[in-house]
Amino acid sequence: MPPVFAHGALRLYLLAVLEEGPRHGYEIIRALSDRFGGTYSPSAGTVYPRLSKLQEEGLLETILDGRRTVYSLTVAGREELDRRRHELTEVQENITASVRRLADDIRLEVKENMRGLRAELAASAESARAQARTSHKEPSHEAAGNAALLKEAEFALQRFRDDLRVELRLNAARTGFDDVSLATLRTVLDQAATAIRQTLRQ
Repeated sequence: MPPVFAHGALRLYLLAVLEEGPRHGYEIIRALSDRFGGTYSPSAGTVYPRLSKLQEEGLLETILDGRRTVYSLTVAGREELDRRRHELTEVQENITASVRRLADDIRLEVKENMRGLRAELAASAESARAQARTSHKEPSHEAAGNAALLKEAEFALQRFRDDLRVELRLNAARTGFDDVSLATLRTVLDQAATAIRQTLRQ
């Protein structure tokens, strides 16, 4: 996949982000992620070296806010941004194209994962049916057996929900949660529910 930012574009875009006001490093990363709709989030190893370079060049200045370093534009930084203002339009157009490309990649990955999930569900259902055909339960035990299997299925669904709920909250605490993540989650769950219904009706 082509790089999200062309050579030198991230450096310029960091100046544009900080034109909106001082921010500490995590806020800068979140601002970049928000502008990509959550489809791309630059790593700290990508952002902080460039911030340090901009500071060395006198385009940024820093102050300490507790244990955090807050970055802001210097007069020279604003002048640099003003001189290159015309380049920001091209950078923004490239970002828009990158967002669309990344969103397409995510949709493709979700579709591929759902195909694999449907295949696994179908295989599991066929295995269960085969076991049921080869078992020789007495008719009097059939109702009790069905109740036990239903209980086990309900337990599996509850465990699936609980596990994903924990993972969802941990991920939200680490990287945040946005509209794109919510839409992706809804799409995956809808497709999973459809695949399960189709399997149960066979």
